[in-house]
Amino acid sequence: QDGAILVFLPGWDNISTLHDLLMSQVMFKSDRFIIIPLHSLMPTVNQTQVFKKTPPGVRKIVIATNIAETRLNRNDVVFVIDGGKIKETHFDTQNNISTMAAEWVSKANAKQRKGRAGRVQPGHCYHLYNGLRASLLDDYQLPEILRTPLEELCLQIKILKLGGIAYFLSKLMDPPSRDAVMLAINHLMELNALDRQEELTPLGVHLARLPVEPHIGKMILFGALFCCLDPVLTIAASLSFKDPFVIPLGKEKVADARRKELSKNTKSDHLTVVNAFTGWEETRRRGFRTEKDYCWEYFLSSNTLQMLHNMKGQFAEHLLAAGFVNSRDPKDPKSNTNSDNEKLLKAVICAGLYPKVAKIRPSFSKKRKMVKVCTKTDGTVNIHPKSVNVEETEFHYNWLVYHLKMRTSSIYLYDCTEVSPYCLLFFGGDISIQKDKDQDTIAVDEWIVFQSPARIANLVKNLRQELDDLLQEKIENPHPVDWNDTKSRDTAVLTAIIDLITTQENESARNYAPRFQGERYS
Repeated sequence: QDGAILVFLPGWDNISTLHDLLMSQVMFKSDRFIIIPLHSLMPTVNQTQVFKKTPPGVRKIVIATNIAETRLNRNDVVFVIDGGKIKETHFDTQNNISTMAAEWVSKANAKQRKGRAGRVQPGHCYHLYNGLRASLLDDYQLPEILRTPLEELCLQIKILKLGGIAYFLSKLMDPPSRDAVMLAINHLMELNALDRQEELTPLGVHLARLPVEPHIGKMILFGALFCCLDPVLTIAASLSFKDPFVIPLGKEKVADARRKELSKNTKSDHLTVVNAFTGWEETRRRGFRTEKDYCWEYFLSSNTLQMLHNMKGQFAEHLLAAGFVNSRDPKDPKSNTNSDNEKLLKAVICAGLYPKVAKIRPSFSKKRKMVKVCTKTDGTVNIHPKSVNVEETEFHYNWLVYHLKMRTSSIYLYDCTEVSPYCLLFFGGDISIQKDKDQDTIAVDEWIVFQSPARIANLVKNLRQELDDLLQEKIENPHPVDWNDTKSRDTAVLTAIIDLITTQENESARNYAPRFQGERYS
């Protein structure tokens, strides 16, 4: 019987393994078969092949994740093979970490998959699990509100004046757990988006109006304040949506090398996206052919890049409406005075992502020359293989900030940026000056500790207080910084901090061992 075969598998690894297995067989290498892997990380060109009609006598085999349950309407699919598993993200409130694992599909998923077969002719669906397993499947997937962080939703509840957060959420059809709600509320209080009465602070009002999760919103506001708007909006858009990189099957190592090339030794996944986006904008001005060649060479999705471009425009509109910038153009020169300052960009990234901090420790393993990475709550974690920092051994500093940490087979940091001590001191948590075994130290939230002369420690602490006061004033009364007014307090404070971050960070504040609950990493 003619017709395409659609195979459902949980994730990239499974698709890659089956694809390699089929391509190792002489039969499937022939012209009688077209094998198409389908995954969100794969180039669009792969996905468009799915919709092309095959010549007579040629069978199409599509290997896909659940992306094909609803987004693939093809009349030529006659056979469906349902592997019965799906990869789903959950949020572990006890350990404050996202998790992703393959689990059994729901009955609704199974029905949807079955419906892909025989849309205009008789078809067959083969479920690779027995009747007992089928009877034990849940009716539906777990609702998204029960498996994701709730901070952004909590801000929306407050700005819409819907009452107490916990009370409102308890009335939903599928109310999230009290632990999940309280964790979100506490995070928003730590971020200074909510006060102790659970009311929106001035910062909380601005964050609630930005269509991104609160930490990314904070990064956007800092980008506007420090006049490095365009690159920060690129980072914010990619963290809110997805990065523009694609990975064709069989070309993973080449794609990794191109991504590393785009990093330009910044030791930052976030600045790598900025470099990729900037290159795309430059080639786009030279015409469609040049743009296409650039995306092909560096394994980039032009559709994703265009989406990021559109999102940046939306963010700039929000900032203009709030009074933080003078123009809706993300590239407005007045908003980008400091956009070429890499060290300042890393500081702004730190401002948004803190307290998602990891400590780098050298590894003395003879087998693999790689650094070890630790977080305060998890101990040793791994940098994800797709990060530009995964094989990096020569860092300038001992600290990373990250956005996504997820437990799969291990705990991975999916994206990270190296940051200096001054980034953490000016844009991290509360700072305090201490003595440790007769050494003067300055600490961030009492666990990130640096050795520093008392004079410099006091200077940093005083300057940090000035910055906090200035930020509060700007949040309550938004207006762009006038960098030409060199006598203004705003310009003096911001310039002093930028100068310290840019020029002084190598001269003082040596790294000191971070302390975790009274102990110290050796």
